[in-house]
Amino acid sequence: MWWRALFAAVVVAAVSELADRFPRLGALLLKLPVVSIVAFIAVWQKEQDVKTISNLARETLVLVPLGLPLFIPLALSERYALGFWSALILGIVLAGGTIGLWFWLGPSPSE
Repeated sequence: MWWRALFAAVVVAAVSELADRFPRLGALLLKLPVVSIVAFIAVWQKEQDVKTISNLARETLVLVPLGLPLFIPLALSERYALGFWSALILGIVLAGGTIGLWFWLGPSPSE
């Protein structure tokens, strides 16, 4: 369990170091589905059930695009003179709204 937290900390530290000098490389590292890969491996080690992994992958496949509105205010913050915190909060609200609508209006999760 501790290795997952350590791995996440290393990824966050690497992204923050790269972001200043090489924003594209930082974005690439941030974009990589590292968390998903580690989660799939952890679930497999715990359950060893392909159905569980398949369900998790399908739900993730839907939720990833629904979370993308998080980035819109951050990407446009300079153009619209938004501060970091206001852009981040607005992005969280937008992503939370799209994800919340999916949970409310979307189909029931498969079991």
